[in-house]
Formats: sequence, structure tokens, C-alpha cells
Amino acid sequence: MPTRDKLPFPAMPRRPTPIADVLAELMARKGLGRVQSTRRKEAAWSDAAGELFAEHTRVGALRRGTFEVIVGNSTLLQELVFRKRELLLSLQDRLPEEGIHDLRFRLGAVR
Repeated sequence: MPTRDKLPFPAMPRRPTPIADVLAELMARKGLGRVQSTRRKEAAWSDAAGELFAEHTRVGALRRGTFEVIVGNSTLLQELVFRKRELLLSLQDRLPEEGIHDLRFRLGAVR
């Protein structure tokens, strides 16, 4: 009779899989990690920009280190451009793992 180490098939794990591992796998398969990441970016933008600006903007894409913000009107866009450096530094502090190096504003539908 073969011993447990020499079975022709892999042995079953002795312990159940931790629920955290199961949930992480499920989130990865269903793309829920991206949803959570988007919420983090939205929260960081809201904190950096302040309630007034955040109310009239929305977070766009983050591509190659450029954080895009959609702005509802040109007057607000101009004000955000004036504050770009300050907002960029604030986002970099709030989302250091994202590698943000530029901030781009563009006119568009906010909600």
C-alpha cells in the first residue's frame, strides 16, 4: 500500500481554505477589485478637491500615471487648472501606490 507522500494523486488539504482567500479569489474573478479601486480613487479625489469641486466633477480613467477628471463646466475647469499642482500633490499623498504623475481635466457630463 502506498504511503501518503507517494499517492498517485495530490492529497486533499487537511484544513479548510480560509474565507479571506475564497473571497479574494471571487473578487478577482468577478472584477470587484476594480470597483473597489474606483471607489478609492473617487474618495481620494473628493478629499483632495473638496466637497464643492467634487460635486461638479467625476473621476475618469487613470492611464499611465495620468489621473483624469471630468468637469461639468468650463468655469470650474479653469479654476481646477489653477489649482492643478496642489490637487496633484494631494492625490499623490492619498494614492501613493497608483503612481500618479499628472492630472488632466476635460469637459464632459458629470452625472
